[in-house]
Amino acid sequence: MMSMEVLGSGFLVALSASAQGANPLIQMLPFALVLAIFYFVIMLPMKQRQKKVQQFLQALKVGDRVITSGGIHGLITKINDDTLQLQVAQNVRLEISRSAIVGYQGQPPVVDAQSA
Repeated sequence: MMSMEVLGSGFLVALSASAQGANPLIQMLPFALVLAIFYFVIMLPMKQRQKKVQQFLQALKVGDRVITSGGIHGLITKINDDTLQLQVAQNVRLEISRSAIVGYQGQPPVVDAQSA
């Protein structure tokens, strides 16, 4: 049992000695790999999704039947820079934020409910 502890402590001493003499660029390699994985797995898909949503919101036009993040279905009757007017019933119109639109009626949502 004692020989295992000596062997283990000797391994740690050898490991720390080799780490002190290593090239600093090689020491940074794991950190760079983690950053690269983070970028390609999380950031890149998020940017692509955000671009798709932005294109969808810019393409909205009068006459489109849409759904809001609150579940309201309606017809776009007027569009301003940041808001639009949504007709939800006869003579009932709501002024809502453009970013509240999540998709067209009858189609899957463009904006995920979690990210809205």
